[in-house]
Amino acid sequence: YQWGPLCPENNPPSGTNTSSISRDKLGNVTYGGTGFFRCTQNGTIALTYDDGPQKVFTEHILDLMKSYNAKATFFITGNSINKGQIDITDEHVTAIKRMDAEGHQIASHTWTHLDLSNISSIDRKNQLWMNEMALRNIVGKIPTYMRPPYSSCTTASGCDKDLADLGYHVTNFNVDTDDYDQNNANDIQNSKDWFKGNITKNGASAANGDKWLAIGHDIVEQNAMNLTEYMLQTLTQLGYKAVTVGECLGDPAENWYRKADGAGSGKGNVTIVSISPIFSLLFWV
Repeated sequence: YQWGPLCPENNPPSGTNTSSISRDKLGNVTYGGTGFFRCTQNGTIALTYDDGPQKVFTEHILDLMKSYNAKATFFITGNSINKGQIDITDEHVTAIKRMDAEGHQIASHTWTHLDLSNISSIDRKNQLWMNEMALRNIVGKIPTYMRPPYSSCTTASGCDKDLADLGYHVTNFNVDTDDYDQNNANDIQNSKDWFKGNITKNGASAANGDKWLAIGHDIVEQNAMNLTEYMLQTLTQLGYKAVTVGECLGDPAENWYRKADGAGSGKGNVTIVSISPIFSLLFWV
């Protein structure tokens, strides 16, 4: 990555760099480190979606959430899989604003979905700062929750410390739908079976106070058009409540974001200072 000026890593969003924002540690949820894997509030299930938004699929998921009076958390990438930069692509701006308006939680999945354990500290921070800038340009705030791409953030690489310093809650999961490997009408039944099997294993139930944190992807057609409604139907029938990650941890909504001024209105300008053939340091002007 970062081989030329047109690479997403070399083109930050417009507006003020968020690197100087105060990173006070709000609330009682752990920052950085290995993160957390489960909810703490009895009878809750946090449905989470990575890699979006995607115009048709994400909007359909939001429609389903509304019809079931459910909430979800969306771990958003800023400019990956050729979907276009989120803050200058109308369909993404619309979807993210709708998430916020309808009470869903917006969280970070980095700018371009790089493995945070395999890049330098400054590149790692740029992955978060650039996504913050784009989200700030859309909703006027930046998230305190994130999920590392590939669930990769090792202590040896310094990633866990960097994310703590940046004021992020590292969000993992204890129910994996594996939806991206089951993306056809037949195979998605595997995801359904795994979801129900997990939340009922060993007699688990909402009545017993069990709680779950599930991962899926709103860019996966069979999740949006098939699996999501199944999960909502199933958890409702079993007496669980579908909530945001913050709510499933008992973290007040005011702790899910930080205020961020300095929004821009278009692509920013960038000066690139080479550090190596692979890594670059970004300065916004």
